[in-house]
Amino acid sequence: MEPSQTVEDKSQPSVATVTRRIQRLSLHLIPLPPLQCSPQLDMLTCAKANKQEVDVASLSSYMRGKHREIQEKIFYFFNSRPDLQTPTEISMKEHRELCLRQLLGLVREGKIKPFRYVVEDPAKYFAISEAVGSIDISLGIKFGVQYSLWGGSVLNLGTKKHRDKYFDGIDNLDYLGCFAMTELHHGSNVQGLQTVATFDPITDEFIIDTPNDGAIKWWIGNAAVHGKFSTVFARLVLPTHDSKGVSDMGVHAFIVPIRDLKTHQPLPGIEINDCGHKIGLNGVDNGALRFRSVRIPRDNLLNRFGDVTRDGKYTSSLPTINKRFAATLGELVGGRVGLAHSSVGILKIAVTIAVRYSLLRQQFGPPKQPEVSILDYQSQQHKLMPMLASTYAFHFATQYLVEKYSEMKKTHDEQLVGDVHALSAGLKSYVTSFTAKSLSTCREACGGHGYAAVNRFGTLRNDHDIFQTFEGDNTVLLQQVAADLLKQYKDKFQGGALSVTWNYLRESMNTYLSQPNPVTARWESEDHLRDPKFQLDAFRYRTSRLLQSVAARLQKHTKTLGSFGAWNRCLNHLLTLAESHIESVILAKFIEAVQKYFLNSATKFIPFLSTCHIYKFEFLNCFECNF
Repeated sequence: MEPSQTVEDKSQPSVATVTRRIQRLSLHLIPLPPLQCSPQLDMLTCAKANKQEVDVASLSSYMRGKHREIQEKIFYFFNSRPDLQTPTEISMKEHRELCLRQLLGLVREGKIKPFRYVVEDPAKYFAISEAVGSIDISLGIKFGVQYSLWGGSVLNLGTKKHRDKYFDGIDNLDYLGCFAMTELHHGSNVQGLQTVATFDPITDEFIIDTPNDGAIKWWIGNAAVHGKFSTVFARLVLPTHDSKGVSDMGVHAFIVPIRDLKTHQPLPGIEINDCGHKIGLNGVDNGALRFRSVRIPRDNLLNRFGDVTRDGKYTSSLPTINKRFAATLGELVGGRVGLAHSSVGILKIAVTIAVRYSLLRQQFGPPKQPEVSILDYQSQQHKLMPMLASTYAFHFATQYLVEKYSEMKKTHDEQLVGDVHALSAGLKSYVTSFTAKSLSTCREACGGHGYAAVNRFGTLRNDHDIFQTFEGDNTVLLQQVAADLLKQYKDKFQGGALSVTWNYLRESMNTYLSQPNPVTARWESEDHLRDPKFQLDAFRYRTSRLLQSVAARLQKHTKTLGSFGAWNRCLNHLLTLAESHIESVILAKFIEAVQKYFLNSATKFIPFLSTCHIYKFEFLNCFECNF
């Protein structure tokens, strides 16, 4: 304290202190001008500055494909509209309204009309979806609910009368809609849904009812605030003249208006509640729907696979409830394809941010020499390079999935439908799980700066997390893959033909299991270990061993535990089998793409993948199942 200062003065801040505080506070309100170059801020030269020359234009053109132009159009639209960009800090209510404005702006001002591509050109639709999701994942999900789920159900489960009535309104966003499948007590088990649609032959109407609290439609996107219609999945019940009085025809889809088109108020008998704030995706207005004797016209049944006549008789080209249910879900597989594709898009964003940061960030180095890029450290490379290689691999694998899905939509080939169903289940599960883990790794790889909200890792991680659950829980989906593999295995030994994706199993059953393990054979030369054929053989050998061993275990345990008990006893084995198979498919598509399009650079790409997966070979030598 200065000699002239009194005790009373000590408690009062000086003019200089007050001025300094005001200046610091003003920085929060008035942005700093752009930094000018100065010797103190110049980037130091890395100790290791070797640069790999890459033809960016040709690589970008190949990776983005023929739909690059429409993606660029979407990016240009949002870059030119700062008012439609999602800020770092935003309330749930504001975020929901912003997402709606973003979607309306994209369609009505940006002139992006994606609805017709859902069926006509799925690859183009998914390219649009990826670009939209990169702007804001909430926007991407709202986009998908409108066009792929609500709109897709009308196109894929309805008939001409439904398309004629609803297409334009869905396309131009006049008819914002929902997809009400999930219930409070039933998510993955769709056949267990309890909502009921009872036909009234007197009025020629269906009566939609929620029989109990567990049957309330839950987590329904677009329902809480913006939706006007909903595709509602319910059990179709017909009155009969026998002792039972009614006949349950299984789960069907119905178009149910939920809000008045003019007043936007809930219609009579419809109760709508808000699911509230979530871990992520708070730009999507998820809600709960309850129906109390809601009447809809008979024509609102989406009747592609089953119909009801005026006098209450049920008609269908498919003979059983199970076949109709399978056909219905088969037409909705596009949502699963889209999630796998979108998850890769999110992984691309995160890996790009982390790798670019790691190239520019410099820490430590040899004594008295410039600091080095943190990407020069082996530990950082181990975190990011396998992830980068996997991102390329997933890109090619999901591209293949989209191609097969597009072919399926054109041909409606029954074999292809089954193939796409299993492949989409496996890739959706594997890719979304990998991306979820990778988002945390990318954040950690960027240190403290990765924790800043502006760098997106937090938003990406929180918004993507639910990808592991909706459109099918990942563990349930892997079981579907394993079940399909076992069916193919059984068909093979009964003389049936293996489907396209599983063709390698025909060879593996005859050759791989009769040959030495390609890993333990100790062919250790560099050329051999880098040989794509060896890598693929090793992956397929593993899948073949897992398939053969789990089939034997299931056969053994079924005798004492029954089929359900045996399946549960072998569940981890089955999940490992499914993951192994999907990894084989991913690797095969990666190698195929590299060899086809990068013949002169294949040796530069293949090592990335071997780095990514070679550690998985270690267990081949020691993996034994406990019979």
